[in-house]
Amino acid sequence: MVLLGLSLAALIGLSLGILGGGGSILTVPIFVYILGFDAKEAIAMSLAVVGTTSLFGAASHWRAGNLDLRVALIFGIVAMVGTYLGARLAVFFTGAAQLALFALVMLLAAYFMFRGRREPPEVRTASRAAGRRDQGMPLGLITAEGIAVGVLTGLVGVGGGFLIVPALVLLGRVPMRVAVGTSLLVIALKSFAGFYGYLGQVEIAWGFILGFTAVAILGTTLGSALVHHIPQRALQRAFAIFLVVMGSWLLYQNRGVFTLSQEETHGAYTTSVDLGFIEDDIILGGNPPLPMKEAL
Repeated sequence: MVLLGLSLAALIGLSLGILGGGGSILTVPIFVYILGFDAKEAIAMSLAVVGTTSLFGAASHWRAGNLDLRVALIFGIVAMVGTYLGARLAVFFTGAAQLALFALVMLLAAYFMFRGRREPPEVRTASRAAGRRDQGMPLGLITAEGIAVGVLTGLVGVGGGFLIVPALVLLGRVPMRVAVGTSLLVIALKSFAGFYGYLGQVEIAWGFILGFTAVAILGTTLGSALVHHIPQRALQRAFAIFLVVMGSWLLYQNRGVFTLSQEETHGAYTTSVDLGFIEDDIILGGNPPLPMKEAL
């Protein structure tokens, strides 16, 4: 089982390195359906994996000059608050509800991967002028976006890069290449905040998660080296199709979250009928039903 887990960690890291994001969304399903962890444990450990691998990726982007530290700190600090809040709110959700929400996030990620990453012309124009990028940052929108994405991360354990990158491009006026590197630092910050929020709520398999993360980082390094030899757009579309299939299957597996079971519906109906009879009996002046012991 350990060997299988490490092999899957390499697969996650490889997809992260090749695709530049999205691979981490496989972590929770692998932990739950292949390695047998509880949903809440899987989400907490996923945050540790995503945060650490994203931090290593952000470091390489920073060395290449593709990271805006100021924007990352503004967005990241707000997202950290949202992620910690999401992790604390997780106690009010069942594991099935979290997995169903996770499935919806997978479908949303697939949509963004089908669309591809586009940089609006006005962003390219604005980013050429020094200083203009910082002056036009709408802090209110960035705060709202950061908290919303952070809460989502805390609840379902995904990095949310497919939501962060468009926000940085459109709201932060950051060029696409820089937005990708900056988003990795944001993901790392809020993932660590979310993981901290889960401590004390679930048990963490520390030894396993350290080994899993280390192998995922090695896979990311290998994937980054291979990225120039693989048609990334075609691979991205194929991965999006896989996310649609996986997300649909997860929704089916946890479909009970959205509808009452037949037993619950029948029980609610029976209770309402019994109460109706009691109410009618009292209104008509009849005697209330005897307790069960007296009736026997």
